[in-house]
Amino acid sequence: MTTLERIVVTGRFQPIHFDHLALLRHAFEQAEHVVVGITNPEPATRTAHPASAHRHLASANPWTYDERAALIAAALRADGIAADRYTILPFPLDEPARWPALVPPGTPQLVRVFSDWEREKVRRFAAHGYPPIVLEGDLATRLAASDIRAAMRSGAAWQAHVPPGARELLAQQPLRDPPAHDASGPA
Repeated sequence: MTTLERIVVTGRFQPIHFDHLALLRHAFEQAEHVVVGITNPEPATRTAHPASAHRHLASANPWTYDERAALIAAALRADGIAADRYTILPFPLDEPARWPALVPPGTPQLVRVFSDWEREKVRRFAAHGYPPIVLEGDLATRLAASDIRAAMRSGAAWQAHVPPGARELLAQQPLRDPPAHDASGPA
């Protein structure tokens, strides 16, 4: 039963996978409307963080904002989620002053915590007036997009980790190789 008007789920979705979809399903159970905030929307604004050594690197961000938005929409459509139940938008995680223009202060942020990085996100949301709803993640069963990207690059099977809709889109376009020198700077 939904109780909230709106809830936000943020992530890089590089690419969307079944753990992301499970978190989004949980969000749809909690709220009438889900805002899916895609972080690292612009390559020029990616920032290194001590709690996450790779999230800002080009090799960890092969899909553009528009490509990720299309993958998420395709996965949600294939999962039977009506388009009027969600909004996908760029979410500049490192620019909290921009958040109120995207979602009203006080809007809950659903975060599944596996590591110091997610704990940092929880801290940021709470500090800026966006109450976090924390779900503890299990590292033993965690699905990582970096593993999916590695499988795609090596030619190994990856399809079982990506939801329908997104899976078909990804199969139509091969993963681009990262640049030889990562212009985003050192980790």
